[in-house]
Amino acid sequence: MPLWAVLLTVLLVAVVSAGVGGLAGGFASGDSDAAASENGPELNNDVPSGTPSREPDTIAGVAQRVSPSVVAIHGADGGASGNGSGFVIENNRVVTNAHVVNALEGNHIEVAYSDGHTTAATVAGQADSSDLAVLELDNPNNVQALEFGNSEDVTVGDTVIAIGAPLGLAGTVTTGIISAVDRPVASDEEGETYIEALQTDAAVNPGNSGGPLVDEQGRVIGVNTAIATLGANPGGQSGSIGLGFAIPSDDAETVVNYLIENGEDPQAEIGAELVMQHRQEGALIDDGRGAVESGGPADEAGLEPGDLVVEFDGTAVSDSPELLALISEKRPGDEVSVDYERDGEGDLSTTLTLGSA
Repeated sequence: MPLWAVLLTVLLVAVVSAGVGGLAGGFASGDSDAAASENGPELNNDVPSGTPSREPDTIAGVAQRVSPSVVAIHGADGGASGNGSGFVIENNRVVTNAHVVNALEGNHIEVAYSDGHTTAATVAGQADSSDLAVLELDNPNNVQALEFGNSEDVTVGDTVIAIGAPLGLAGTVTTGIISAVDRPVASDEEGETYIEALQTDAAVNPGNSGGPLVDEQGRVIGVNTAIATLGANPGGQSGSIGLGFAIPSDDAETVVNYLIENGEDPQAEIGAELVMQHRQEGALIDDGRGAVESGGPADEAGLEPGDLVVEFDGTAVSDSPELLALISEKRPGDEVSVDYERDGEGDLSTTLTLGSA
């Protein structure tokens, strides 16, 4: 079978079993002295003792100086599923993926720093639709907080770095480039919500979930969340094939700030079921009974089962996953313009007020 005929599967990249041994994290990196960039963050973490120091604007320099601010997340019993990563944004606050937290439901969460210090943590806020969560630490280390960069400035070909403990291999450093931007990727295992992700060929594996993807100045430009894989044997792990995905920092920072203030981030919705795979260009509303929620946003806007959404708030829509990704960037109550086709006739438009899931 040719490779192009193999169905790719997108997997969230928390370690779902502890069989590989050790903590699994997703150390990512960042740095900057003036030598790296005048606009870069000023990271003052010390180089680990016994390690030859490297210039801060090198990959080695970034890895050395940022890893103290990245943590591994696991169950307090040491044998729980759901190992992942996170990074410090304030002294006692850590960002990670919601699916890492969900995998540890019913277990006490423990956070481990690169120097071996551990502390208990609790969930301060969580948004499953964005696959993001914020943890508060009981006994944090005094490390430098990482800074979010501007993912809008990221372009294809930019160098990025990921540092972590994929499959329990602590301190692993991988590098690559941004392969694509605005790639619609499922942010949950059911494929019901999507994000517009950064795609990278830097190796991302189970255990990297929640760890930052950084640029050459050490700024967090993405939160590692998923990989595409050719599949695995039943019960086995699937690894990187050079298709990793990260939540853009602009989206992540907005959600994280909202979580800190409110504890949750409501998901916007249009109140209609979409056909996820079809041949037409656009997002197709299912033509089944009840596909458009009675009295819901789509219904109130005049949309009907079988309508084809071709533009959402000024952005052309190629398929249903892309529409879901665009919706995920909005908030309940936002008004958006929708262009659609019905029974083969185009040039139809309406205004829709997004609801809350």
